[in-house]
Amino acid sequence: MPKYKISLLGIDRDKSAIATGRELPISHKHAREVCRAIKGMYLEDAKNYLEEVIALKKSIPFRRHNKKVAHRSDLTKWPSGRYPVKACKYILDILENLENNASQKDPPLDTEKLRLIHVAAHKGRILKRIMPRAQGRSSPKYQILTHVEIVATEVD
Repeated sequence: MPKYKISLLGIDRDKSAIATGRELPISHKHAREVCRAIKGMYLEDAKNYLEEVIALKKSIPFRRHNKKVAHRSDLTKWPSGRYPVKACKYILDILENLENNASQKDPPLDTEKLRLIHVAAHKGRILKRIMPRAQGRSSPKYQILTHVEIVATEVD
């Protein structure tokens, strides 16, 4: 079993909980925007927000990857946004793992006081395949996997 490191240094391991998702089959661009939207939230608020995005009630603001992205009426500070349902489902699973990791620590952390201090998405491995085409030709078919890491700290 490989040991993965996270890209955040200098955290207090006694008051923090860590959860990662490796090689997830989601868009790294969508994952980046979802991570930026929930960073700084409390754990319960982030879970409720992602559940509303999955139910298509709230949208995620797309700040960087927003070319030809429609404007949404529920966004206030940024006009363009989308509903990245698949990425939200995977990140919601990671948040539930984070909550379980926090409750299993010794002594257990209070899950109502957990604030997400580090939420990041990185490009993972690229699965390179080919798609057969007409007259003996082929086209590349790439799938870029995504790594997501989340760190929450108990605040007073």
